[in-house]
Amino acid sequence: MAVYVDKLVDYSWHRGPSCHLIADSVAELKTFAVEMGLRVEWFQHKSSPHFDLTTEARKIAVQNGAIELTNREFVAKIRELRKLRLAGEPV
Repeated sequence: MAVYVDKLVDYSWHRGPSCHLIADSVAELKTFAVEMGLRVEWFQHKSSPHFDLTTEARKIAVQNGAIELTNREFVAKIRELRKLRLAGEPV
């Protein structure tokens, strides 16, 4: 199991650039996020389960073992996870 972050993007969000935190399983994602100081209420289950991260939170995630992916790799990982979920795989 692993946890991943994509590149920071400036969406004109009031907290500055942000990115996404995803994982091979929802349970792993929530555990990792809480352990790095995020609140479970910030979990977003829409389309692809994820947490939004600020620049500082991204640094913490990477320091705690999150794998940095390029945009192309990140999209491929999301597609892979969606396919597993649709197939009923335990993720």
